[in-house]
Amino acid sequence: MGKKKLSSLEDLGGFVFSTNDNFEYENEENTATLPVNKQYLEAHFSNKGRGGKTVTVITGFEGSDADLKALGKMLKQKCGVGGSIKDGEIIIQGNYRDKIMEILKKDGYNIKRVGG
Repeated sequence: MGKKKLSSLEDLGGFVFSTNDNFEYENEENTATLPVNKQYLEAHFSNKGRGGKTVTVITGFEGSDADLKALGKMLKQKCGVGGSIKDGEIIIQGNYRDKIMEILKKDGYNIKRVGG
């Protein structure tokens, strides 16, 4: 494997180097979580790219990563299955789309079924 030669600071991929002791990195990401009744979530069913295993994918959550993880944890516990939270999506192992939609509607979320 050859090493890529760096020709400019942009090649470092956005690192910030500072000698200022009071420097604070500005986070451009929107971390304000929308209220439950303003959330518009989508429930997908998928088995592509997962070795044939079926999963339920919840997308559309707008808010902080901590709130997304808390919602994902609650859904996994109520369904009694495993899952993960990646790239702003909640992935629940198995086809629990109807059960998850029921749980989220009771909590006040706007959720719609997408696909099959």
